[in-house]
Amino acid sequence: MQSIAKAKSIRHSAMRLRQVADIVRGRSVEESLAILSIMKNTKKGAEIVEGVLKSAVANLQNSDEGASADLEIVKVKTITVDKGPLMKRIRARAQGRAFRIHKNLSHVTVVVGD
Repeated sequence: MQSIAKAKSIRHSAMRLRQVADIVRGRSVEESLAILSIMKNTKKGAEIVEGVLKSAVANLQNSDEGASADLEIVKVKTITVDKGPLMKRIRARAQGRAFRIHKNLSHVTVVVGD
């Protein structure tokens, strides 16, 4: 039994979210949530990953086969952070020039299960 949760087009770079995802990957859900709640003070990405993880756990508990799942047994099977689309903006510069600004978006996918 497993469940999936995805967050798409998050306004955060994939590299910063991967730092948080690497710490949580493979641990139990209770331990992961405890780590993420502590990391929220120093890493903005921890809050985003925590929300997706809570959503995956809720999806598991609302499914037929995972309704009686114990959070101590459930683990974070896989967590992937992929690069999303690139927002392109323009900043005005001197003498009529324009510089392009790239704003990174990313997708987070969390799979929890036994």
